[in-house]
Amino acid sequence: MKESAEPSPSASASASAGPLLKVGQTGTYDVVETDEYGENPAVTTKMQVTVKSAKYVTPADVDTTNEPELGQYVVLTLTLKNVGSKPADFAAYGATTWENKDTAAQDATTLEGVGEGPELDTTYKPGQSVTGSLVLDVGAKGGIVSYADDTFRVELPTS
Repeated sequence: MKESAEPSPSASASASAGPLLKVGQTGTYDVVETDEYGENPAVTTKMQVTVKSAKYVTPADVDTTNEPELGQYVVLTLTLKNVGSKPADFAAYGATTWENKDTAAQDATTLEGVGEGPELDTTYKPGQSVTGSLVLDVGAKGGIVSYADDTFRVELPTS
């Protein structure tokens, strides 16, 4: 029996993890939607994500006086592109977590804005792309940031 690295269209979104990327790497993930009951997942299109940079910053760097709850702000700059044939939504707020070998997954989203440039959270028509940044609150330098139940993951640098 031949094993496939690609998840089947009937696999649930959390059944298999998407690409694990480092700064400078690009990967593709399936956009999976379910019916109105949250069942019958199906791949509707594909998105490409490129990790442009991950920069650790202070509250002043992101123009806030709020201290990070988990311990460290990171500005994660991504390019998202719809490489499929149907529109796809991206919404990071409340769907991005951080974890490391010692800490279980924690919500990493913040209200500190999106950093410089355009917002990533939008609907992408086929062929459209946006490069923008997310300001995330992570527990420490390093670890893994995951989007939407491991749709894609980013390995943060340790410095």
